[in-house]
Amino acid sequence: MATIQPRSNGLRPKEPKSLRGTEAGLADPEGNCLGSDLEPNGCANADRRTDKYGFIWGSQQSSTDPATDVPPEVLRHREAKWLEMLNDWDKWMSKRHKKLKLRCQKGIPPSLRGRAWLYLSGGKVKREQNQTRFQVTTDPYALFGGGNSVISVVQNTNKISSQELDSQSGDPKWLDVIEKDLHRQFPFHEMFMARGGHGQQDLLRVLKAYTLYRPEEGYCQAQAPVAAVLLMHMPAEDAFWTLVQICEKYLPGYYSAGLEAIQLDGEILFALLKRVSPVAHRHLKKHKLDAVLYMTEWFMCAFSRTLPWASVLRVWDMFFSEGVKIIFRVGLVLLKCMLGSQEKLKACQGQYETMELLRAIEPRYMQEAFLIREVMELAVSERDIEKEHLSQLHHWKETRGELHCKSPPRMHGAQAIMAAEPHSHQDLQQKPTIMVEERTASSSPAQGGEGGGSRNSNRAHKEKKSRKSSASPTEKANANPSLDNRSYINQPELLLRDTPLQGSNQTLSSTEHDTYL
Repeated sequence: MATIQPRSNGLRPKEPKSLRGTEAGLADPEGNCLGSDLEPNGCANADRRTDKYGFIWGSQQSSTDPATDVPPEVLRHREAKWLEMLNDWDKWMSKRHKKLKLRCQKGIPPSLRGRAWLYLSGGKVKREQNQTRFQVTTDPYALFGGGNSVISVVQNTNKISSQELDSQSGDPKWLDVIEKDLHRQFPFHEMFMARGGHGQQDLLRVLKAYTLYRPEEGYCQAQAPVAAVLLMHMPAEDAFWTLVQICEKYLPGYYSAGLEAIQLDGEILFALLKRVSPVAHRHLKKHKLDAVLYMTEWFMCAFSRTLPWASVLRVWDMFFSEGVKIIFRVGLVLLKCMLGSQEKLKACQGQYETMELLRAIEPRYMQEAFLIREVMELAVSERDIEKEHLSQLHHWKETRGELHCKSPPRMHGAQAIMAAEPHSHQDLQQKPTIMVEERTASSSPAQGGEGGGSRNSNRAHKEKKSRKSSASPTEKANANPSLDNRSYINQPELLLRDTPLQGSNQTLSSTEHDTYL
C-alpha cells in the first residue's frame, strides 16, 4: 500500500497534534481521535459558524479582500453561459474548446462546479456507460432514519445486492486503513466534522468502491483528500467516477504501489525548474534535496492540502480542463517564489531550513489572484512535459531498470480524454437528480367556498375529478407517464406521501443529506 503523510490544507487547528495526520496518528492501532461519537470531529466546543466554502471560521486561509469576490450579476451571467455549454457539450468541446478553456481559467461558477468537473473529466460518460457497475441503492425507510444508502460495485454483469456488499464490504486490510483515515480529511469542514456523519460515510463508500473497482491497486492515503473535495461538490456516484478518471487519466500510476509515477514526475519537475528558475534549481541540487521530499503531497493531493481553498478550487477548475500541466505549473511557481532569488536563500543555508521554508509557503504567493495569474503566464506546455517525461524515463531505465508498475498513458485535459473515449450524445444528456411528485386533483384539498366559486358550478368538471379519484392505481399510472408501474419499483420514494421532495436514485441518499448544488 502506498502511503503519504497528510498535512493540513491551510488549517490552523487549536490542537494540531490530534487533528493532523501525523505519523504517530497513522500508527494508532485503534484509529482514535478527539471527541465522542456524538460530538464533531474533535471540535466539541468549536464555533460552528462557517465560511462560504463550509469551513469553520478561522480554520481556513481565505481572502478577506472584497475585490476578489465576483459580483452577483457577473456570476449569474457566467452561470447562464455554463448552462448553455453543458446543454451542448459535444459542440463546445469539439468546435469551441478554446473558449471553454478560457472560461475554466476565469473560474467555474460555484453552483455548477461539480457538474462541470464531472463533464470535463469524462466522469459523466464513464458513469452512463457503466450504470450497472456502481449503484446507490436507497432504502425508502432511510429517509426517516430506518435504513441505509449503500454503494454497490458490480463486476461484469453479476449484480451484487446491497446486503451482500454491505456484509462482505471488500478487503478488510483496505477498509481498516480507510476507516482510520476518515476523520483526518478536512476535520473543520461541516461535511466531515461529525464522526460517522454522512460525509465520512460517503467518503468511506467511495474509497471502498474504488478498492473493489481496482483491487490490484487498492487504496492510497492520498486518494482520501481528493475524494473528499469531490464529495463537497457532487453526489457519491459522480464523485466515484470522477475519482476513477483522475486516477486513470489525469494522474495514472500516482496511487499504485511503489509510487514510481510520482517519483518520475518529481524528476520532471526538477528538470523543468532548471529552465524556470535556475537559482532555485542550483540551491536544491546543492543541498541534494530530492523532489519527492517536497512535491509528493502537492501532486498526489492536487494541492488540496496546501493552498487556501479559493486557490484550490481555481486550480482544480483549470486542472480538469487542461490536465496535469497545471499541477506542474503551480509547483514551479511556488518553488520560484520561495527560492528564486539570492536574497530569499539567505534564510535557508541548509537542507533542513530549505524544507521548513517549503513547508511554510508565504500566504501572499498562494493567494488566488496572484497564483492564478502566475500559473497562466508560465510557459510550460504539454509538449514540454512529455518531452521531459521521455528523457527521465530513459534515465530511469538506465539507472534503476524497468518500471514495475505499467501505467496507462496520461491524458492532458478534457479534450484529450473526450477524444480517447467514444461516447454517444445520450451519454452527455443531463438528468435531474431531484424528483418532484405531482399531486393529482383528487389528492389536493377541495377548493370550494371563498374564491372557489359556487359549489354547484361546473358540475361536469366535478364529475371528471370524481372519475379520476375513483380510478385504479394502474389507470392513474397510465395517465401519468412519469408514474408508471416501474416507478414504484425503481423509485420507492414515490410511495412516500408526506415528503414533497425526495432524492432520486441519482442522489447521495436523501434530500436531507444533499450538500451539493
